[in-house]
Amino acid sequence: MSDRLRSDAERVLASWQAPDDAQDRTRVAFLRHLAERPADGMWRECAAGHLTASTAVLDASGGRVLLTLHSKIKAWLQLGGHCEPGDETLAAAALREATEESGIRGLRLLPGPVQLDRHAVRCHPEGSWHLDVQYAAVAPAGARHAISEESDDLAWFPVDALPAETDDVVRNLVTRAVKAVRSTS
Repeated sequence: MSDRLRSDAERVLASWQAPDDAQDRTRVAFLRHLAERPADGMWRECAAGHLTASTAVLDASGGRVLLTLHSKIKAWLQLGGHCEPGDETLAAAALREATEESGIRGLRLLPGPVQLDRHAVRCHPEGSWHLDVQYAAVAPAGARHAISEESDDLAWFPVDALPAETDDVVRNLVTRAVKAVRSTS
């Protein structure tokens, strides 16, 4: 494991100001996971779970969010995925994933996560967990997206009219991303 990436993840999670008690409990659980699995807790090979990084990408106006229709899950989700050996920070992983999955260059990632989420995945036959550190980014004006091989579709949606095939986690992430973008404008 990249010591630099793990150290960054610990620093980010230790210093993050959670917006509520539930998010703070999740933050503490993520830190405990890293402490208990110092060698593999960041990587998909860790069947007990692993950190991932994702991003809610908003358009330049902050009025639309870019979502991917995930090819395996068949739901509209934010962009993101697994950390890779070349990632030096969680923010770099989130930005890399968002850029790869959207095809948009020049995304501006906001500093720090906006939300954390732990969800079950099938990375291993016995099942596993994604410990997702979720960021917000703003696309340049006039940005055009391109569908990646991981998506069935990619589309902009009004932040107040998300598709039915989203869950509360995505809805909360979009709400928090909009708030974060407005507070930095």
